[in-house]
Amino acid sequence: MLETLHRIVKEVNAAPDLEGALSLIVTLVKQAIRCDVCSVYLTDQDARAHVLAATDGLRQEAVGKVALPLGRGLVGLVAERAEPLNVSDAPSHRRYLRVTETGEVAYRGFLGVPIIQNRKVLGVLVVRQEAQREFLDDEVTFLFTLAAQLAGAIVYAQASGELDSLTTAQRSARYLEGRAGSSGVSIGNGVVAFRMADLSAIPDRAVADTQHEVESFRAAVGAVEDDLRRLKERLSGQIPAEDNALFDALILMLGGDTLVTETVALIEEGQWAPGALRESIEKHAKVFDGMEDVYLRERASDIRDLGRRILMHLQSDSPRVGVYPQHTILVGEEVSAVQLAEVPADRLVGVVSATGSSSSHVAILARAMGVPAVMGVTNLPVSRMEDRELIIDGYRGRVYIAPAPSVRAEYERLAEEERELTAEAESLRGLPAESTDGIAFPLYLNTGLINETGHLGNDDFAGIGLYRTELPFMVRDRFPAESVQVMNYRRALEAFTPRPVILRTLDIGGDKPLPYFPIDEQNPFLGWRGVRISLAHPEIFLTQVRAMLRAAVDLDNLQIMLPMISGVTEVDELTMLIKRAHDELLEEGYAVSMPKIGVMIEVPSAVYLVEELARRVDFVSVGTNDLTQYLLAVDRNNSRVADLYDDLHPAVLRALEQVVRGARVFNRPVGVCGEMAGNPMATVLLMGLGVDSLSMSAGSLMKVKWVVRSFSVSRARQLLHAALRMEDAQQVRRFMEGALEDMGLGGLFRPGR
Repeated sequence: MLETLHRIVKEVNAAPDLEGALSLIVTLVKQAIRCDVCSVYLTDQDARAHVLAATDGLRQEAVGKVALPLGRGLVGLVAERAEPLNVSDAPSHRRYLRVTETGEVAYRGFLGVPIIQNRKVLGVLVVRQEAQREFLDDEVTFLFTLAAQLAGAIVYAQASGELDSLTTAQRSARYLEGRAGSSGVSIGNGVVAFRMADLSAIPDRAVADTQHEVESFRAAVGAVEDDLRRLKERLSGQIPAEDNALFDALILMLGGDTLVTETVALIEEGQWAPGALRESIEKHAKVFDGMEDVYLRERASDIRDLGRRILMHLQSDSPRVGVYPQHTILVGEEVSAVQLAEVPADRLVGVVSATGSSSSHVAILARAMGVPAVMGVTNLPVSRMEDRELIIDGYRGRVYIAPAPSVRAEYERLAEEERELTAEAESLRGLPAESTDGIAFPLYLNTGLINETGHLGNDDFAGIGLYRTELPFMVRDRFPAESVQVMNYRRALEAFTPRPVILRTLDIGGDKPLPYFPIDEQNPFLGWRGVRISLAHPEIFLTQVRAMLRAAVDLDNLQIMLPMISGVTEVDELTMLIKRAHDELLEEGYAVSMPKIGVMIEVPSAVYLVEELARRVDFVSVGTNDLTQYLLAVDRNNSRVADLYDDLHPAVLRALEQVVRGARVFNRPVGVCGEMAGNPMATVLLMGLGVDSLSMSAGSLMKVKWVVRSFSVSRARQLLHAALRMEDAQQVRRFMEGALEDMGLGGLFRPGR
């Protein structure tokens, strides 16, 4: 039966539309199970009915006309319970409802399974038998699996309007749902960003002329380097340099030893260039795949895209040239930052990706460019999006396909209001981030790709609140030397002098292994990582700290932050190592000074020990992304539980309150970094908590500044006290939406003004 299932799924997936897919399903299932009838009913909530959409065994003229009221009959019972119903003698069941319009005889055997997507019943798949028959467990699971396959096609048909011809009600607002990647709304035509070369399809193949293969590979690498430099130059001035620096990181990887050397070594062993490239790219990408840090995990897609581009040049000397309409919405299974950069800036109006999150680099770039983006769109039929008219709502994560005129008119109005709103927000540039009663809230930048930050020319940032130091370690085949690290850190410190730059010490291990420092653990999220490795390998930590201290000579703007702290002993031992590095450098003749030292509060135990930690350090920074995940035990990138992740959860707010209160005992400043710091709805609550600074991505700055300049601290405290009494995250969210609406700031979290 498994082979039959695979064959049916393959044929259904190849169907041109939902109507064709349903016709295939009912015919093929009837044959496979050897039953008398197979039918599909689609649930129409507007008509309050289950509509017969396809059948093999009942009257064809009943399709689209027969509608069973919600809650009636055995079909209604399946939908109501959202679970299979297997009845050997249907007419004897108390919920049995005979429908004569379908030509139904007294069918006795009945099996119905719900078609479910995201906890919502979309319809019911039913098989019937004239004789008494209780269907086998294998047959139940067979139908259940097919119903799951149908769910995606039905969701797309709802969004595209195709479902209207199969049900009785017309809908004016149909959309696919994903995650908000970059706020804003736009209207345009879809352009599919398909993979130009498929690395996964490359087979192993032996070659005799390895020298020719090596030369071809190196030529392809050189061509890709040239492409990246050209794209980097195109984006220069359009986005902040720390975002554009992704291209520097990719170029560094191409010019470094690891990727190229490993590929060449495989070629010299007799593997042809494409096969060797496939192996080395996948090895590097897997390092990032298993990481807990969302920002770094998303880099795996950038590496795979890099590999595809090298393969493209290996396969052809003339890569395809894209054709982009005036209003291009780039659509793909996994849109990469480089694909985004290939679209002329004056034509790109939006991005839609079937995978990814708000931390994907393409989403970060979209925010920097002011382009709306929707990520992680479930059941996105990418191949059918070419040249389709689309509307994307980057606030709510919605994609409208072939929108109705009324929907288009409404979004045209909202887009115009948004342009006015953006102009108003831009007028705040250069103004201080302070409340209406004159209290300053410095805004800092989170980055991990900073390279030419000095070119930002943006005094709205008070400095760098979080600099991730992992990337230079990950693009090499060995630990970077102290001199290499000095050069990297010096560039960042000089760019912002005299403003402070907070360098986070190396946060690797467990879920973030280095290719040359592998760690295999059953539960990497709670394993050997971060400062735990720093303490176990003080030579790595000391080298990094020495590089930081040397880089800060004569600049005096370095601050060091220790991540994933869970107890005071860790802080005591790491502080001693920092002092040791400082003393060693003084003895060696370097004019170094002791920097301020801080800790990241992202583990629940650190919340309860905040006073003890604050007594030992100079500042405290709350990493809300990890803290929220640990407090709520939710992986926000797991689609099954992502809805439970909410940094406005009362438990998160109460933990933040405890952190601020504990740090105040020793008069230590408290900063917040992570997505919460860039969330306008959270800004007011953080002001009320007494947080001293906020650190965020560049795309969030002006919105957060607008909120800061619109509220007094006293009003923020009133709102905070009310929120702390609430018991549910959605209640807090609705409350804060109302507070922003009252101040005329509703346009910061939804379309329009």
